[in-house]
Amino acid sequence: MRARFFYWLKIYLGFSRQESKGFVLLIPFLLLLVGAKVVVKEVRKSKAENFHVQYLATIDSLESAGVFLVSSHFAVFNPQDTIIKRSNEKQLENLNRIPFAEADSVLLQIVPGIGQSTASRIVKFRENLGGLHSKNQLLEVYGLKPETIDAIWEYFDFTPTIFRKVKINQVEVEELAKHPYVSYSEAKVLIAYKKQHGSYQSSDDFLKIRIFKQEWIDKFSPYLDFE
Repeated sequence: MRARFFYWLKIYLGFSRQESKGFVLLIPFLLLLVGAKVVVKEVRKSKAENFHVQYLATIDSLESAGVFLVSSHFAVFNPQDTIIKRSNEKQLENLNRIPFAEADSVLLQIVPGIGQSTASRIVKFRENLGGLHSKNQLLEVYGLKPETIDAIWEYFDFTPTIFRKVKINQVEVEELAKHPYVSYSEAKVLIAYKKQHGSYQSSDDFLKIRIFKQEWIDKFSPYLDFE
């Protein structure tokens, strides 16, 4: 039986004879660990049950003595404790709200939760795109949490600002693929379709290329110049 077990370990697990012996010696230790976990769980369960029994016995004793538990007429917690604290209002009074499009990586660090690296990622993302047309685009910035994005709009005003557009009827594949919303393979398809069917008149023409979804077209179209 032992020889057959060693043979099975060698064939199916690739163990040498020495490794097989070590594995056999390890099995009791593994079983002991599993057993210890079960024992600890049962001990904790038993303690919890005993505590509950003692608690009920104490309540019964108090009631027998004429003492009864009553519900408080007041709230057991302060609702304000569950509200996310907003930025310091006094600090906001000391600041001018400037357009988000004008904020650099230094100014962005005034927002709680934004450090140097996060601010740099935000600016790089905005510059690579050519501006933002929606607040929700910041959700695409790696590591930027929704609550931090909400805090940004306490310090900066947002106006859709696109400062660089892609001349879709003139651009080449390599240049088009540099845009964050376009992969190289997508750029090849867009340029090949234009060469075959003529210049694009609007982003609706992209729907004729059946592989592109409307959501992607809506996201990318603000960055396009069809002249």
